[in-house]
Amino acid sequence: MGTVIMHNVVSLDGFIADEQDGVGPLHDWYFNGEVPLLDPDKESFDHSGSGSAMKISRASAPYVRAMWSKIGTIIMGRTLFDLVNGWEGKPPAGDHVVVVSHRPKPEGWHPEASYHFTDNVHDAIAKAQELAGDRTIAVNAGNVGSQIFAAGLVDEVAMDVVPVVFGSGKPFFAGVEGRHLLEDPHVLIQGEGVLHLCFKVRTT
Repeated sequence: MGTVIMHNVVSLDGFIADEQDGVGPLHDWYFNGEVPLLDPDKESFDHSGSGSAMKISRASAPYVRAMWSKIGTIIMGRTLFDLVNGWEGKPPAGDHVVVVSHRPKPEGWHPEASYHFTDNVHDAIAKAQELAGDRTIAVNAGNVGSQIFAAGLVDEVAMDVVPVVFGSGKPFFAGVEGRHLLEDPHVLIQGEGVLHLCFKVRTT
């Protein structure tokens, strides 16, 4: 089965968005470099709506491009799905998306897209593994990602830390209780305007 990685861009004080779901400068580093993040046949997604192509720094490119290329399935919550309209059926990485939601897929919404809706995180992981095979399962941090993490279903935690303090907002780890130990980071890369970290979750 594929590795389950909980991932997001995050502020220094642990937020993935502000109270209104705005990302502010968190994603600037996706557009300030020289190296295209995605393959030419993969459409880029831009939170700002400007349509600019995603280009990252040479320091970030080897790690980020390799990570994204391994993704088979993305798991996301309904809030993000609604905010980006499911990337119009074309996820920025991988071929499949599983949405955790008590509401079904909107009627008539991109029937050609491999988007699957489930109402709990255990079924979401099972479906994602079925779709991804040996490829990576990328879990968006936040409420849904934190439920999956708390359930012990996450293998690694990956954070792209941006030097900004939000003060409040939507936390990377939302409502996770108790102590959870991770290994020392096996990825520690200083990009331009971002620090890439990746930790394996301890199993004992």
